[in-house]
Amino acid sequence: MKFPILNIDGSKDSTIELNDKLVKLKINYKLIKFVIDWQLNHLKPRIAKTKQRNQIKGSTKKIIAQKGSGGARHASKKAPIFVGGGVAHGPKGSKYKIKKINKKVRKLALAQTLSKKNKDNSLYILADVKKEIKKTKDFNKFLQKNKLSNVLIISDAGSLKNINRSARNIKNLKLIKEEGANIYDIFKFKNLIITSSSVKKIQDRILNEKN
Repeated sequence: MKFPILNIDGSKDSTIELNDKLVKLKINYKLIKFVIDWQLNHLKPRIAKTKQRNQIKGSTKKIIAQKGSGGARHASKKAPIFVGGGVAHGPKGSKYKIKKINKKVRKLALAQTLSKKNKDNSLYILADVKKEIKKTKDFNKFLQKNKLSNVLIISDAGSLKNINRSARNIKNLKLIKEEGANIYDIFKFKNLIITSSSVKKIQDRILNEKN
């Protein structure tokens, strides 16, 4: 599929060909949600930790007789039902098990997310920015001319260096490197702009089974 390439000056003088396996896939929302949940799960530092009954220090003396008291049988005061005892099924800190997802599944979900943006007419390709744009006003003109707001920009290192100064202070706009392209950020913003060299690298990464 062909996409027009936007320039900072607003012109659309060239096009770029992208594979249909990247921008024309059938969308599986359950798969995308599964990967987003996995991604958000990784963002949380697992610092909460409670002690199990075997980690509580104290006497192991039997608190009441096994029989004859008329009450329930109890061992030591380390049991979870007693104040000061261990916690049953509590968080275990860094030992918490995080689900793993295969690379192929993550790639497929990313491709389907790009297809969703394309279906919504919210996917734009920007020509690599060769010269530094120093003023926010200049970059804002480019956005207004193309009627773009609430934008995520996925950029190569060179373009990022040249537009970072002018774009970073614009409201509801986020800049990330091509290596950090992720489903959560793409869905968070209404419009998606990818630089031409970045989209080629993302396409190679998704379609290359060895990566």
